[in-house]
Amino acid sequence: MRRIRRVHVFAAALAAALCVPASGVSSGASGPSMIVKAGKGEGTLNLIAWEGYTDDSWVKPFTAATGCVVNHKYAGSSDEMVSLMKNGGGGQYDMVSASGDADLRLIYSGDVKPMNTALIPDFNNFQTYFKAPAYNTINGIHYGISLQWGPNVLLYSTKKFPVAPTSWSAVYDPANKGLVTAYDYAITIADAALYLSKSKPSLGIKDPYELTKPQFDATIALLMQQRQLIKKYWGTAGDEINLFESGDVVIGAAWPYQTIQLKADGKVAVADTIPSEGATGWGDTWMLATNALHPNCAYLWTAYVSTAKIQALQALFFGETPVNTKACAEMEALAAGSCAQYHADAPGTYFNTIHFWKTPIATCDDGSKNCIDYSQWQAAWTTITA
Repeated sequence: MRRIRRVHVFAAALAAALCVPASGVSSGASGPSMIVKAGKGEGTLNLIAWEGYTDDSWVKPFTAATGCVVNHKYAGSSDEMVSLMKNGGGGQYDMVSASGDADLRLIYSGDVKPMNTALIPDFNNFQTYFKAPAYNTINGIHYGISLQWGPNVLLYSTKKFPVAPTSWSAVYDPANKGLVTAYDYAITIADAALYLSKSKPSLGIKDPYELTKPQFDATIALLMQQRQLIKKYWGTAGDEINLFESGDVVIGAAWPYQTIQLKADGKVAVADTIPSEGATGWGDTWMLATNALHPNCAYLWTAYVSTAKIQALQALFFGETPVNTKACAEMEALAAGSCAQYHADAPGTYFNTIHFWKTPIATCDDGSKNCIDYSQWQAAWTTITA
């Protein structure tokens, strides 16, 4: 869904990433139990993944090196991933490439279990933020290993906006009625909450994913107003690209992939920006099913896709950004200029402007139970888009 183009792979399995000792499980004395040593692969690995995350380009070398035959079930949404992972994967699935809006649902339902970062050699090369992001790490316990990420940028027509918009207010401006698009998913509510956190500080919004009833109501009211400006909501990157190229819309939230593809197509002049309020963003995580039958293959896979070369290949294939800082050089070798294009060389301060998706839950960060949970987000979004 975030694909740019197929990249020819010269990579073989990286020995350092796949060299792990015999299997064992922790006692769980200091927290939930997890594997402390991984051994020889069981021969099979069953994954739930975003479409294309198990491309043959890197799967075949992995299987050749480990003997782990990869089977996949592509999911079309985070909600579908959560549904498929019920009962800890049911013994049917070993891992899921969950996005931040699904992670906490999977963690608190008990469907995934902690992962041992010591078994992922390249973990030490990750951007600091992605070693323990709030969406997959709780009290220092890692319920998965970060993979790739991307910001939700403001995409706009440079013909319509010769001067770059500096605020998300543009997508709520009545002057743009009928020319706006937005991502058709409940997590989009966070975009409006982020904007209100800056434009209406009296609401007291500190985290766009932790909203009290008054804050939530104000956010929904803004989105109901925006509904009158929306030409059409987009569900896939291709949908939004078509909307811009047809001239139906001129502004809206997007992933970097859409910008890159539109510029490559050359049919319309576009650019993107991260406005003054900052932006939301998504980060994907490989998470281990509680009832995984092939944990050794799961760890071998996670170590492999965490290496710089495989991270770079996947990033270019999809138009997303690797978490491994050493992937930048690999990207440049494959496609000059891609490192900066995908923000893979972003300094740590860059992440201060990105509010990554995480599942809204009733328990606020301060421990109170005053926040609106995701089920209410979903119900509200259905009403907004009806």
